[in-house]
Amino acid sequence: MAANRSSWMNEDLDALRDLARAFMAKELAPNIDKYREQHHVDRDLWNKAGEVGLLCLSIPEEYGGGGGTFAHEAVLMEEQARAVDTSWGVSLHNGIVAHYLLAYGTEEQKKQWLPKMASGEVVGAIAMTEPGTGSDLQAVKAKAIRDGDEYVINGSKTFITNGAQADLIIVVAKTDPTQGASGVSLVLVEADREGFRRGRVLDKIGQKGQDTSELFFEDVRVPVSNLLGTQEGQGFVQLMQQLPQERLIVAHGAVAGMEVALEHTLRYTKEREAFGRPVFGFQNTKFKLAEVATEARIARVFIDDCIEKHLRGELDIPTVAMAKWWCTDKAMQIADTCLQLFGGYGYMNEYPIARMWVDNRVQLIYAGTNEIMKEIIARSL
Repeated sequence: MAANRSSWMNEDLDALRDLARAFMAKELAPNIDKYREQHHVDRDLWNKAGEVGLLCLSIPEEYGGGGGTFAHEAVLMEEQARAVDTSWGVSLHNGIVAHYLLAYGTEEQKKQWLPKMASGEVVGAIAMTEPGTGSDLQAVKAKAIRDGDEYVINGSKTFITNGAQADLIIVVAKTDPTQGASGVSLVLVEADREGFRRGRVLDKIGQKGQDTSELFFEDVRVPVSNLLGTQEGQGFVQLMQQLPQERLIVAHGAVAGMEVALEHTLRYTKEREAFGRPVFGFQNTKFKLAEVATEARIARVFIDDCIEKHLRGELDIPTVAMAKWWCTDKAMQIADTCLQLFGGYGYMNEYPIARMWVDNRVQLIYAGTNEIMKEIIARSL
């Protein structure tokens, strides 16, 4: 089946796709089982990616980045989806953490951190979620209290992507615990600060290669210059401005995943025989895959429109919430339909469809649950 070429693609992005595909085939695909077993990617994967220019693709060249746009990040994500990998937290590093620094960091912060993130010398994470607070970021309990020229940080975070390997963590904390949203700030914490420690890599049902961790801050002192930006109390606004890109990343990953699931299932059902003919020869199989192909095409048209709007700076919060809930929901249904067509083999970890099915489930939860997405949409109606 001919894949539709996305409207935002161009020759520069075609060349990037070739580079990303070759990198995934060489460095990522052969190691996926190892990464799942050890619950993290090898640290030098980041350095290798930096060397070939796959880190901070959409960060300006003056800060060591690729000088590209969100479209460059989108191509990289599609090629990671093609490799059926969720171990490598590159979309968070590139598309989220680096962009908080770019959008709100002082010139000094940008020059200090972005080139190192682009080279792979520094891995980035952002610590939002706490054991007692999920999607409600106004209610964070972590504190960063000013003491002279320093902030003293106390609190704990959980479900932190890149948590075990991160060298730099953007911490969501209250600089004024008496306030709600207006008391929230973002503070940069280097992983070698005294009082910072990592908990375990969490035992998840899926995405087993991703080093999702607990983080603990016990009287961690950082200079006041580690405040992201120049003013306290801006953290909640900063989060709200950046969350649409994070949600677009999740939605786009879900769409790429649908397309890959369809590809694997078409191949399998045409090769596998049952009752003397290919599984694809049964009407139920054909009809199910016709439905999946249609739904994946609809999702692709929607996400391409969202990406185009985002590239023009016109993607609004309710639309990206629609994309996030609908695409992740649909990706889960499609993975389930496709797994069924594999029969018993669909339940075996060695088949990529089994990994897709279990890895997809969390997409309905992170970057704001799908229930929160519907709440956001409803407010705009």
